[in-house]
Amino acid sequence: MNTKPKNTAEPADFAHVTEWVFDLDNTLYPHHINLFSQIDRNMTAYVAELLQLDPEEARVLQKRYYHEHGTTLQGLMIHYGIDPNDFLEKAHAIDYSALLPDPELGEAIKALPGRKFILTNGSVKHAEAAAGALGILDHFEDIFDIVAAGYLPKPAGQTYEKFAALKQLDTKRAAMFEDLPRNLVAPRAMGMKTVLLVPRNLEGIVMERWEIPAETDDHIDYITDNLSEFLVGLQDSRA
Repeated sequence: MNTKPKNTAEPADFAHVTEWVFDLDNTLYPHHINLFSQIDRNMTAYVAELLQLDPEEARVLQKRYYHEHGTTLQGLMIHYGIDPNDFLEKAHAIDYSALLPDPELGEAIKALPGRKFILTNGSVKHAEAAAGALGILDHFEDIFDIVAAGYLPKPAGQTYEKFAALKQLDTKRAAMFEDLPRNLVAPRAMGMKTVLLVPRNLEGIVMERWEIPAETDDHIDYITDNLSEFLVGLQDSRA
């Protein structure tokens, strides 16, 4: 029996949580900032140069690999044996100036009891730059990136298991925050509370089919379009 995700947090559901795990892109900062569009363009350019394709053909292949393998990088490694470090360096050569300090989010994360982590399909360097620009980097104990995952990206269950084992994570006392529905399947199966971040205004936002939650997504406990507000609500519940 499917249960629809809730839009507001139930205080009792998070009273036990002491392990807080956050995706980075479009999760710790809102989707409308569109920082990922720069990375997306860089990946398209990389594929075009690597395979001598025109931009349209390169983008089609890039998106197919993203859908089939979790990341464009994983697809290129499997099919062409590329150097992942070179790819990550070029993909994340972006301008972070669109990210401004978010004191409200920083305070909300700081107030959460227990440990906080960033779990990203990007690189540590990218996560540090983005979280640093937001003014929230110091609130996290560690960053588990695509390199630490052995280049096996979310949504692979092995990646979450590796992360949990390395950090000695108590998954029954953990919550996972993500912007992609499919990336919450494994955390939910491991006993984590799951929260999906969605764009605040869908007008003008182009999303792929697999980026949109479906009625059958019973692995999503909560959906919110405002991370700070959601987290502050949890703190109020603990007062």
